[in-house]
Amino acid sequence: MPEGDTILRAANRIRPVLEGTVPDEIVTPQARHARDRWPERLRGRAVTQVDTHGKHLFLRFEGDLVLHSHLRMTGAWGVYRHGARWRRAPRRAWLVIRARGHEVVEFDGPVLELMTSGRTRFDQRLAALGPDVLAPEFDAAAFVQRLRADDPTRGIGDALLDQRIVAGLGNIWKAEGCWGARLDPWRRVRDVSDAEALAAIADARPRMLAAAAAAFPHAEARQVYDRAGRPCPRCGTAIEVRGQGDDNRTTYWCPGCQR
Repeated sequence: MPEGDTILRAANRIRPVLEGTVPDEIVTPQARHARDRWPERLRGRAVTQVDTHGKHLFLRFEGDLVLHSHLRMTGAWGVYRHGARWRRAPRRAWLVIRARGHEVVEFDGPVLELMTSGRTRFDQRLAALGPDVLAPEFDAAAFVQRLRADDPTRGIGDALLDQRIVAGLGNIWKAEGCWGARLDPWRRVRDVSDAEALAAIADARPRMLAAAAAAFPHAEARQVYDRAGRPCPRCGTAIEVRGQGDDNRTTYWCPGCQR
């Protein structure tokens, strides 16, 4: 599933194409949106803002209308010069917005909806989100408060994936943040200090921001993720991998230096 840095990078690419302009054309090829009349409802409206919260992306239009996207495991955003070949087949496009000689394309959904800006504030799925790990100012106090209100017997690695506690972290940056903080992802939340939990965020956050700003993020920056059996770059112990939590999400860690 794309993590917060992937979504922020998409927003950074979309913003100069759409923000502050009225799109030349909006097309919704996906059959489930055939009766929604989005092109008609959005015609003549400028895009006022492109922003993100965790793994969610919002295209805000004049007149209190917002296109909300969550890519889950299958979706992707692309930005192409008009006429350039898309990286996915045209039949997989759910939304195409043309402006300033470019095409902004959302592929494969699966969450794509038009709502009012008021609904974005009160929708239960969105209102329940924790502080955005990539917000200009990370709300550390809110993160700690939500963490302490959660199940204290839960592993910290599992808790960091809970979007209600902190929005934007996924498997990659959970593993990397815990490694950077020398924090065992299997330790129970009750046995992890506030400082240790915040250290995992402090390690992941700048690296995620750097990945979001990069045109082509490099996997070489990863220290433990997807490196099972290879030596830890810090202590040389073989990196281990195992499913964690109710969803059995893959967790990579070094048993030698993560305590």
